[in-house]
Amino acid sequence: MSFEPIDLPWLVPAPEGFRNRCRALSSTEPHLGQSVQTLASHRLDAQQAAALGKALVRLRSEGATLDPLTPFRLDVLASATFDFIVSALPAAAARHGVLLETRLAALGQVEQEAFDPASELRRRSPDGVLLGVDHRWLGLDAPCLHGDHEGVVEAALQQLKDVASAILQDVQATPILPTIATPPGALFGNFDRRLAGSVRGMIERFNASLPELCVDVGAVLLDVAALAEQVGTFRWFNPTTYNLYKLPFAADATPLYCEAVGRLIGAMRGKSRKCLVLDLDNTCWGGVIGDDGLEGIRIGGGVAEGEAFAAIQRTALELKARGVLLAVSSKNDDHIARAPFREHPDMVLRESDIAVFQANWQDKASNLEAIARTLDIGLDALVLLDDNGAERAQVRAALPMVACPELPLDPAYYPAHLLAAGYFETVSFSEEDRLRSESYAANAQRAEVLSRSRNLEDYLASLDMKIGFAQFDVLGRARITQLINKTNQFNLTTKRYTAAQVEELEKISAFTLQVRLSDRYGDFGMIGVVIARAYEKEAAAWEVDSWLMSCRVLGRKVEEAMLAELVAAAKAVGVTTLYAQYVPTAKNGMVASHYDKLGFSRLDTDADGVQRYRLGLADFRAVALPFAASGQA
Repeated sequence: MSFEPIDLPWLVPAPEGFRNRCRALSSTEPHLGQSVQTLASHRLDAQQAAALGKALVRLRSEGATLDPLTPFRLDVLASATFDFIVSALPAAAARHGVLLETRLAALGQVEQEAFDPASELRRRSPDGVLLGVDHRWLGLDAPCLHGDHEGVVEAALQQLKDVASAILQDVQATPILPTIATPPGALFGNFDRRLAGSVRGMIERFNASLPELCVDVGAVLLDVAALAEQVGTFRWFNPTTYNLYKLPFAADATPLYCEAVGRLIGAMRGKSRKCLVLDLDNTCWGGVIGDDGLEGIRIGGGVAEGEAFAAIQRTALELKARGVLLAVSSKNDDHIARAPFREHPDMVLRESDIAVFQANWQDKASNLEAIARTLDIGLDALVLLDDNGAERAQVRAALPMVACPELPLDPAYYPAHLLAAGYFETVSFSEEDRLRSESYAANAQRAEVLSRSRNLEDYLASLDMKIGFAQFDVLGRARITQLINKTNQFNLTTKRYTAAQVEELEKISAFTLQVRLSDRYGDFGMIGVVIARAYEKEAAAWEVDSWLMSCRVLGRKVEEAMLAELVAAAKAVGVTTLYAQYVPTAKNGMVASHYDKLGFSRLDTDADGVQRYRLGLADFRAVALPFAASGQA
C-alpha cells in the first residue's frame, strides 16, 4: 500500500453519470448550494471538475441561490497556460464552501495587468488574485556561478513584491503568491545544495524569504513547492507538455493543485473546519474495547499496528495544540469507552483532551448533531475520522456537510489521509486559535456555575468579567481580519475585508472597535468588531458598516456593552444619530432582531429582506452591565 496525494485518495470516487448530474442541476432545486458542494466533494478529474464549473456558470446566470456557498471573485495572472486549471478551480472551491467566479488574464500579462491603470484587473477589482508564476518567470531557471547570485534572488523577490503591492494597493485584492518548485536534475549532483548560485540554492533562498514578503504586502502563500515534493518533481515537471503547450506542471496534477487553491480560498472565507470527531475502536486503537478489554486493544507498545494507532492520537493532539477541537463519537457503553483514556498507559490522548465525549448506541449522525450543538458550532465545522466505511457512507448520506475522509486498510496511513485533506487549512494563526480548546473546556466550568445560579444576573456577576475596548491597531490586525472573514452567524452584514483593507479602515473609518473579554475561568481574547463610517445622507450621523461577534460569548450582555461604547464615541464627536442594517444570509438568522433588541427603530425592509434601522442618541440610556471595563470610551 502507498499514499499518492495526486490521486486525492481521501475523497470518494465520483458517481456514475457525474456530468449528467451536473447538467441536471436546476436553479429551482431546494438546497441547491448543498447539492453542488456534495457533488464537488468527490474525487474529480479535470474534465469532471470543468463540467461542474460550467454548471455553476449557468446557475449563476439564472440567478440561482447557492447558499451556503460564499462568493469569491478570483483573477488569475499566469506566465504559463492555465486555461484548464482555471476551468477546474470552481469545483475545488465549492468543495470547501466557496462559490468561485474566475477570470484568466491573457498569457504572460502578469505585470501589464498589475500595473496598467486601464487593465481588466483594475476594472473588475476581484477579491483575490492568484499568481501562476514559476522559476522561469522569476529568472531563477539558470545557475549563477560567476555573478551576483544574491542579487538574482533579490531581483526575483522584488519583481514579485512589486506585482503583489500593485494588486493590494491599487486593486485592493488579496494576492496569492506561490512558492517555487525546484526542477529535477542537479548540475553538480549532491553539491548543488551547498552551492548558493545553483538553481536549487537560489530557489531555496527565494522560498525561505517568501513568507516575510507575504507579511509585508498582505498576501496569502500557496505552497506549490510542497505540492511538487508530494508528487515528486520528475512527475510534476513534464518537459514535453511544457514545450508543446507551456503547461506549468503535469496535467494529471491539476486536481491536486486546484484542491490546494480551493482550500486556501475556503480558509480566506472562514470555511475551515473546527472540530475533529474521532471514532474509537479500530480508529484510535486496534481492536474493540467492549470485547477485547483494556489488555486486548492494540496501542503503542513498540508493535507496528499499535504504533500506527499511537501516531493517529499524536496527530489529533497536535491538531488540538493548534486550536482544533477534539470530540469522540463511538458506539459503545460510555464507561467502557472512557476506560482507555483513563487507564491505558500507552494512550497518547487523555479524557481531558476531549471537548465532547459521545459514547452510546445511537446512530453516528445523531451523535454528530449533539456534538455540534454542545460546542455551538455548525455541522459544516466537523470532520469525522472513522475506520468503518459503512458508517462513513451513512453519515455522508444523512449529514453531507460533515467531512468524512476515506481511509485505507492500513491505519499507518490514517494521519497522512487526514492531514492531506486540508480540512483545517488556515491563513493565520493567533493566540486565540491556540487557546480555543482550553476555552471550550472553560465553557464547561461556566455551564456548571450557571446550573447552580439562581438567575442570569447572579451568574454573570459571579464570572468576574473584564471587557476591553480599543480602536483597530497593528497588533490586533491579524485577528481582526480573521474575525471579519470567519464570523458567519453573529455578523450583521457579513462584509469581508483583507488585512490591507483593515489597515485602510484604521485610517478612513469614523470609528473602529476591537473588543476583548475574559472572566475568572479564562481569556476569550478578541471576540468582537465594530466598524462605523460617516453617513453620506445626513450630517452628524454614522452608519454601522460591520458588527460581528464570537458566538462563544452570547448571553453575557456584550452587545449592550459594545453599543454603549459606540454611542459614547459618537457623542464625543458630535454625532447625534446612528444608522445600521441587517443583511440576511443563510447563516446569520440568529441576529435578525439584533438591532430591535438594542432599541433601534426599524425604518424599512427591502425586497431582499435587508432591514434598515435608526437610533437617536439623545434618548439613549445605557443599561447596567456586569463588566469591569477598560479602553477608549
